Formats: sequence, structure tokens, C-alpha cells
Amino acid sequence: MRARRLTPTGDQPATYSWQPSPGELAVAVVQLGHAPGINGAHEAHSHDFPGIAYFSEPGGIVRTGRQVRHVEAGDLLVVAPGDVMGQAASDDLVGAQGWGVFFTADALGRDTPGAHLAWRTHPLLFPFVHGGATGALRLKVPAAQRHEWTARIEALRDELEHRRDGYREAVSAHLVLLLVAVSRLAADVVGDLRENAEPLLAEVFDVIERRYPEPLSLREVAAAVSISPGHLTSTVRRRTGRTVQDWITERRMVQARRLLAATDLPVGDIGRQVGFPDAGYFARTFGKRHGMSPTSWRRFNHLNSA
Repeated sequence: MRARRLTPTGDQPATYSWQPSPGELAVAVVQLGHAPGINGAHEAHSHDFPGIAYFSEPGGIVRTGRQVRHVEAGDLLVVAPGDVMGQAASDDLVGAQGWGVFFTADALGRDTPGAHLAWRTHPLLFPFVHGGATGALRLKVPAAQRHEWTARIEALRDELEHRRDGYREAVSAHLVLLLVAVSRLAADVVGDLRENAEPLLAEVFDVIERRYPEPLSLREVAAAVSISPGHLTSTVRRRTGRTVQDWITERRMVQARRLLAATDLPVGDIGRQVGFPDAGYFARTFGKRHGMSPTSWRRFNHLNSA
């Protein structure tokens, strides 16, 4: 997993963006705790992709938003795009043992909405749509289920590390089961989240989800949700760490990667389908985001997926 740091504006924390490499499964597992091989220090930041942090053993603290929380056994943090994780020291998690699991919309298939607040209607992703309003959602895994959680995450990590035959299907299955478990735990806490959390942002991301294949500007999104472009810009940046235009481009790139990987459509046709009438501008935008042209990305994807 290689996340790209986006330069913050003003007093905003940094945002990290994950653009999957060609052929890469957009799923990562990292160990959490305090040990010689684990450096838990990090700056205050947010991600534009979702993740969870699960702790099987207590110890130390985590900083989410402006809150400092003592880690207890069974703690599960559901980290939505835009949730700010506070600056951490390397010894914050002394005694704790746990795992972080991160992924992008690409990992759940071609039909998964790419705009993150459009996830509120998705049965596995609705816990990840709170968008920084309250910090990471904290849930508790019951004691009787903790061994199963640890085993599931370790199995997911094992598949990602060893890449045996069929590992892609195995990773997908483990991730789906993990998200099912998250959704079941979250159901009682955020039962009305699909409709009521961050209603303005949900409306904004609905507009992006519906209209990203066509020309779409900040002013047009603002007009669609009946607020000023300035207010929309400040609200989205405050809640997610990114601009409206960033999210429009990200949604287009998600679909472009899907079409490059799954079809033989010409690159120019793919660009037009995802909102870039000018093939050259599409190629430049894709290259800036991914470090290579759409044609090269497709070629490497096919080689790495074989």
C-alpha cells in the first residue's frame, strides 16, 4: 500500500490518497501496536479511503479528531474518508495489539459506488459515511467474537503476503466477511446513518455519482444542492480534507481504472465515458494521478493480474 500525501491548505491536516498500482488489490493490512518493527508515529491526517482499526489487546491511546481514547480489548474504530487521526507518538500504543485494514471502492467490485457518501445505501459500506463529523466511529467487538476477528484479519494478511493461487478471490471473500461483521456491529449504533448523517454531503456525493460522466463543475454541484460555491467548498474540505473537484476527479478515475482493467475499449472512449471529452486531457489527468499513462496502466494491470 502506497498512499500519496496531499498538501494541506491553511490549518487543515494532511490528507493521504491511495491510488492502486496496476494489478494491485486495493486492500492492505498493517499491524498496530508498539514493537521494534512497528513505528506508530504519524502526523495529524485523514485518508480519502476507508479503513478499520481492531485491537485484540488493550494498551496505550489513540487520537481521533480532538479526542484521546484509551485502547481497550475489542475496540474497533471505523475510519471514514475525512476522519482526522490526531498526531501520534511512537509509544502511544504500548501494550496494545491490533490490525489496521484499509481498502478502496475498487476492492468491492465494479458496481460499488465510487463517491464515498453515496455508500450510505450500500449494505457493507454504510458505517463509513460519517465523513469526519464526529471522528472515527468506535464500536466494541464482544469477547466471544474476538478470536474470530483476529483469525479473519490474519487470514486476510496471509493471503495478501503469500499470493497463492486464488488469492484474489480469497482476499475478496475475507474482506466481505469482515465488512459484514463491521456492519452488524454498527447497525444498532448508526441505524439511520444511511439517510440522516451528513445530509448535505450525502446530497453532494449523490450529484457526483449521477453526473460524473458529463461535464461537471463546482458551480454546477453547488447549484444542484442550492448553496453557494464558497460554502460548499469550505464544508466539503472541512469534512473530508479534499475539494469538490478532487472528489469529482477521483470518481472519474475509479471508473476509468475499472474500464481499463475489465474492457478493451479505446482509451479515448473510456475518457469520454468518465467525463473527459478531450482524450489528451484525460491521459494527462490519469498520468498525474497514477504516474503512468492509461495505456501503460492497462498493460501493467493485465501483466500483474495474469
